[in-house]
Amino acid sequence: MPLVNAKEMLTKAKAGQYAVGQFNINNLEWTKAILLTAQENNSPVILGVSEGAGKYMCGYKTIVGMVNGMLEELNITVPVALHLDHGSYDGAKACIEAGFSSVMFDGSHYSIEENIEKTKELVAICDELGLSLEAEVGSIGGEEDGVVGAGECADPDECKMIADLGITMLAAGIGNIHGKYPENWAGLSFDTLDAIQQKTGDMPLVLHGGTGIPADMIKKAISLGVSKINVNTECQLSFADATRKYIEDGKDLQGKGFDPRKLLAPGFEAIKATVKEKMELFGSIDKA
Repeated sequence: MPLVNAKEMLTKAKAGQYAVGQFNINNLEWTKAILLTAQENNSPVILGVSEGAGKYMCGYKTIVGMVNGMLEELNITVPVALHLDHGSYDGAKACIEAGFSSVMFDGSHYSIEENIEKTKELVAICDELGLSLEAEVGSIGGEEDGVVGAGECADPDECKMIADLGITMLAAGIGNIHGKYPENWAGLSFDTLDAIQQKTGDMPLVLHGGTGIPADMIKKAISLGVSKINVNTECQLSFADATRKYIEDGKDLQGKGFDPRKLLAPGFEAIKATVKEKMELFGSIDKA
């Protein structure tokens, strides 16, 4: 099945009160693990690519080629969107040109006026090409590819202004952060989320920084309109833990255990297990 934009899968998720996971990819193992898990669990999925990961994987055209090749070779029949995560204006345009089916423009660090102006331009381009577009209001806390946010709560009125431009989905800061959550984290602001949903209606809302948010908070966020949840750090941690164990157990020194196909296999399986666990929590299994 060719790449699809995220509109239909997220509209269904919002109506059905579940969420579709966006799992960020970093290399071939990541991509293959996520696609196979989605297929095995009959779940729609969004492959996220940060601008930093895009550079690491030799550019957006390389990624599009790899993903499209895998969809065909692995016989993937569930809906898959390839999505730029936290994109700059220029990054979004580069991904559109390379063949991504969905992009995010993160204009949260601009004034609301400039955020609106740039988002509006991208809405016109994405509409013409049939792509989905995510926009952001209120920066997400933590650090991702050098972008640091304090975990702001978005202004519901500003969220409505951006949502009304014709975007597909809206990321709004509700106290969430990227990376590991600190012990003194105050939790998600459900009052803010509720106010945003009331202003934006049927618009699918996006929760960034899905790693480490307690399951009960995830479920409550979904009940308040969150239809897309981003996971990255958790897959990285599970991959690193499994790889460390393989080496600490000396398996890389046994036979041809140094072969990267063997060395990376435990991490690959760990990503699959993490993705399945998240799909169960989000409620997306058997929703393809």
